[in-house]
Amino acid sequence: MAKKKSSGDERLVAVEEALGKTERFIERNQKIITYVIMGVIIVVLGYFGYQRFIVNPRNIAAQEQIFTAQKYFETDSLNRALYGDGNAPGFIDIIDDYGRTKSGNLARYYAGICYMKLGDYEEAIRHLEKYEPADKIIGPMALGTLGDAYMELDDMRAAARYYMRAADEEINDFTTPMYLYRAGMTYELLGDYKEALKAYDRIYREFFRSAEARTIERNIARVNRLIEKEKE
Repeated sequence: MAKKKSSGDERLVAVEEALGKTERFIERNQKIITYVIMGVIIVVLGYFGYQRFIVNPRNIAAQEQIFTAQKYFETDSLNRALYGDGNAPGFIDIIDDYGRTKSGNLARYYAGICYMKLGDYEEAIRHLEKYEPADKIIGPMALGTLGDAYMELDDMRAAARYYMRAADEEINDFTTPMYLYRAGMTYELLGDYKEALKAYDRIYREFFRSAEARTIERNIARVNRLIEKEKE
């Protein structure tokens, strides 16, 4: 009588069959597999080569170029900060020449703030909307400044939207309550008292140690009265 194979033997046979199929597949497709592996290696080497020999040198050059423009910005020499002084480039030149680098991205933020201070709100918006948040403080500040620019252009809906984005971009005890407060005030101006109440209530519940929380109960009480009046 033939001895019945155990489940362990059956599993071993199945594994051997699978290995055999794999070996046959590799033999039949050896050239294709080789080309694929070579392609992956070329892509990886190309990426690291691009980073080392192109991206990194450009990042270093951009960091060196932006230094003088930042100094002009700190002293409120805004036109020189934006357009350079004839020797050192300004933020606009750095954006044009190094826009894809970290410093080029930072130059967009600085340019937006410069235009904001100069009262050119549309140009401020154009640059700040292209800025890619890369910092826990600057990111929310850029969005909040967009809110300020839209407020100056009387687009309060857009302003409120950006204030809320600024509040939520990086939750912290400084920028979050500040922009929640501005959002609440903007919603009040729009007559959207329920949204204003939500913003104020978040400050009251989540950021009670912030400067904005010191008077927030009065804001909440005022908005609640306005909501009650609407119901009358």
